[in-house]
Parts: sequence; structure tokens; C-alpha cells
Amino acid sequence: MTARWAIRVPASSANLGAGFDVLGMAVMLHAEVGIGAPPVGAALVDDHHPADIAFRRLGGTDALWVRSPIPMGRGLGFSGTVRVGGAVAAVVQRDGARALDDPDTRAAVMVEMADLEGHGDNAAASLYGGVVVVADDLVTRVPLAFDPAIVVWIPDATTTSTDQSRTTLSDSVSRSDAVFNLGRVATFVAACASGDSSALRAATDDRLHQPTRLRAVPQSAAAIQAGLDAGVWAAWLSGSGPTVAMLCESARSDEVAEALPAGGHTKQLRIDHEGAVVVDAVDAATAGSPTGTGGGPGT
Repeated sequence: MTARWAIRVPASSANLGAGFDVLGMAVMLHAEVGIGAPPVGAALVDDHHPADIAFRRLGGTDALWVRSPIPMGRGLGFSGTVRVGGAVAAVVQRDGARALDDPDTRAAVMVEMADLEGHGDNAAASLYGGVVVVADDLVTRVPLAFDPAIVVWIPDATTTSTDQSRTTLSDSVSRSDAVFNLGRVATFVAACASGDSSALRAATDDRLHQPTRLRAVPQSAAAIQAGLDAGVWAAWLSGSGPTVAMLCESARSDEVAEALPAGGHTKQLRIDHEGAVVVDAVDAATAGSPTGTGGGPGT
């Protein structure tokens, strides 16, 4: 028998330019995770799957299924999303859906997710929703004075290993580069809170990770420039890439998507403000479909 409930979890874009390992944004591209016989479009996962590992770590029992349109290895937080889904499924199985209303419960889940992921930005966005700032175990939601479109460009033939990408980054940075990025992160948070979209382009400039990573994916660098030339508010390498994410006015998302390079496909999304939630398992089989092309199921 199919379970009566499932956990719906948004994908995420991390770093948002200058906020390396600090900033994350939840987007309306959802994975569903549940217990029991899988609904249409979902599949049972084995004990090597990141969702199952998180599920067992938090005491979950029984078979676990996942349904996900989030592409793997593309910078949209697949592993963090399904890990959050597995962990929350274990909590709900043990304590019921209302356990998620307790901030301490989400905080406890977050500690485990940061440990499994090695960094908390993706998982925090998926767990809490919205735009988040992560400082060790402390997660803070950023107030948003606007609700823009998010256009993501995903190259068709390129994937990125986050762990491998991190090995290319320097272990130390100059004081001037650290101050540069601190100023940009602070500007990004202030611009979100005030609604000053004109500040976002400069606020997503970065000196700590994007220059190195973009040299390995010149097509992603070209997509960022194409988006900026098309008038987006801001564009950045999503996580470790190769996907590029952009913010723009909702009315201009089609125009922006059409301006992006060949060799990739786009999704037109919005910010997810809910984070991980409990839904009816039957509804979960058809919900969360993104606007755009590509990004087929992958578990």
C-alpha cells in the first residue's frame, strides 16, 4: 500500500555569487520522498542513496522512495534536497507531521544535514525555504521585498563534482578578497530586505570561487554574460556549477530564457518559501512540475 504522506522538498541554488558556503536559495523544483510502495513516477532507493542514508541516520525504517526532476551533478542541490527529504521522513515517521512545526526539530535536522553534506547552504535552503544565511549551525531567513523569477541555464553535456571542484580552490585568500566578498554578501542581504534590485548585480560579484570554477566551464561563463547583457538583476554560478542561475523581473523571464546560449536548456522558476513540507502522497506524484524544458526524472 502506498503511504498516505510524503515529504516535498525544494531544490536549491547555493553561494549566490559571493556567499560561498553561506548563502542559499530554495527554488520551486521539488523532489518528493516517502515510505512504502512508490507512487507513479517514483522509485525505491537502495542504501547507497543519499536520501536513504539520511533516513536511516535519523532512525527511519521501511523502504524509502524518491521522485525527483532535479538533475544530478548540475549545481541545483540534488544531494542536499533528497537528504533533507529522507531525514524529515524519518522525523515524521517517528513523531508525526506536527514535529516540523517545532523550530528545534528543524534545527536538529539541520545539524545532521550539514554534517552529511560537509556544508550547510544547500540543505538549509531546502529545509527552511526562501533565501538563507548559514553560519555553522545557525540558519537565518533573509526577508525578501520582491518575488522575482529565477531563470536557470543548465548545460546539456556537462556535470560537476562538488568535492572535486573544491579541490581546485585555494586554502587561503587575501584580506582584500575577503573584504570584497564580505561587502558583497552584506549588500545582497540588504538589497533583498529593501527591494533594491539595482544593487544585486554588484552584490553577486565574487573573488573566492567563481573565477576558478568558471575557467573550467567557459560555456557557463558565457551564459552568465548573456544573462547580464539581457538585463537580469543578477547572475551567478549555481553552487559549484555548471548550472547558472539568474534573477529578473517575472515579466521578462521568457525574454531572458531566449537570450541564453545554445548547448543548454532553461527552467523558469520562482523562490520556494516553504521549504520541506508534508504532503499527501497521491498529490506528490503529480506536484512540483517546473516551467521550462529538460530536467527529466533522476533518482
